[in-house]
Amino acid sequence: MGLFHIAQRQTPRLYKTKASGGIKNCDAYVAKIPCATLKEAQAALLEYFHCTRYIPFMDAENMSKNSPDFLRKLLERVHVVKDVGSSMRRFLRYHPINEFEPFFESLGLKPCEYSPFLHRDLMFLSDDSLLLENYRVLCEFGIERSKIGLIFKKAVQVFQLEFGVLPLKLQAYQELGLSESFMVKIIVCSPCVLIGDVDMKFIKVLEILRSMGLDYGWIEEHLSEQDSYNWNTILRVLNFFSATCCSSELVSLISQHPGLLFESSGYAAFSLTAILLKLGLPIDQISSMFLQFPKIQVRQFVSNLNKCILFFHEIEMEVDEIRKIVRLYPLLLGSCRLYKANSLFSYLNVGKKRLCKYIQENPQELSKWGIGLRVEPLPNSGDHVESQRLKMKFFLDLGYGENPDMMKKAFKVFRGRGRELQERFDSIVNAGLDKAAVSEMDPCIGTVGPESGHEHNRVSSEEQLISCRKQNIGKPSSVV
Repeated sequence: MGLFHIAQRQTPRLYKTKASGGIKNCDAYVAKIPCATLKEAQAALLEYFHCTRYIPFMDAENMSKNSPDFLRKLLERVHVVKDVGSSMRRFLRYHPINEFEPFFESLGLKPCEYSPFLHRDLMFLSDDSLLLENYRVLCEFGIERSKIGLIFKKAVQVFQLEFGVLPLKLQAYQELGLSESFMVKIIVCSPCVLIGDVDMKFIKVLEILRSMGLDYGWIEEHLSEQDSYNWNTILRVLNFFSATCCSSELVSLISQHPGLLFESSGYAAFSLTAILLKLGLPIDQISSMFLQFPKIQVRQFVSNLNKCILFFHEIEMEVDEIRKIVRLYPLLLGSCRLYKANSLFSYLNVGKKRLCKYIQENPQELSKWGIGLRVEPLPNSGDHVESQRLKMKFFLDLGYGENPDMMKKAFKVFRGRGRELQERFDSIVNAGLDKAAVSEMDPCIGTVGPESGHEHNRVSSEEQLISCRKQNIGKPSSVV
């Protein structure tokens, strides 16, 4: 495998530096260096790499101009006497540097990304000829140096291939009819195709897409260099849609929603399918849903759907009702970015029970409760007015209407909805107490917290009866 290898769990080789010669240590130091001074420092570094270390000019220039963090650390160690250029040359003459640091940084890697790959026994690039050979093969193939770092992060094994192996792999793909420009994009996005034999899953995916009329340009357009692709999973997603959609529908689906294939290598589409199957949607309804899929990322759609299901759980909706809504409105739920439950309680001015019932009766209203939208309170349901009417009737039946002050006091003392007060009264009477005695009972017995739309703990009829009987033992009913 050559001298270069990954140092597992190894402390990176770092310099301990001191600020000297008037050079201050700060994160934004390079940005504050005068342009002329910066050019002198880069020229001195280029001269060192090319003339002293015999690194090819193009590589040396790239390393000197595209490693700002390394340059900052180096300037912190240089004692400037007359000018930066001569001071750096003198410093480099007696202080060899770790050439892998500016090399990796010039490829687009950050220090925290390349530090695990540094080896304490290697300082010079020439010590790892295998790394340099594969690096130069990629450069000559047309891959930009700044993107080679992405390949290194995704598949370091590419730089450990034996001499002559990498050119043969690139040639094998070209012999299959793949252009050099197309392979450049594929290698940056999915360097794993260079590991092992020719990736036949990758070739099969290309064949299927080409048969659907989607050319290489379309594929390049929808691949992201920041992602890494698993072509086996992508092929499975293609086979799934081929089995559930007719040819014309499949072409329309993939061309309009390439994210179903390429987002997370198709894992997002598989995850969505699994959720819907678990909630009871038949496979034909799922495939129909995909044909109507909205213009939204699949990952975002799955996230929205999960948050809606969690929201239904938080408002204590029954499981069967949740499944029913998901089965009937999967596209709606996946397109809504709902506020959190507590926020909606406040915006809508409702409690869990009413909100749950309202959603079951008006599921389309969910689309109006998305993040960023102005949410209006729900209209008055009339429950409060009806409750007040029943409470008034209850107090009149008890005889409080003869005294307006007593009626006003009763409204403050007796808590609960009008229907609940009558039910509790009847429950205590049916338990064996005299109706007149119950009418004179302490109002705190059998009542609940302040009247509102929220649920509260209730005192059972048995507890009410026991409390009443304790108060009434040995007392005539007239006293009670």
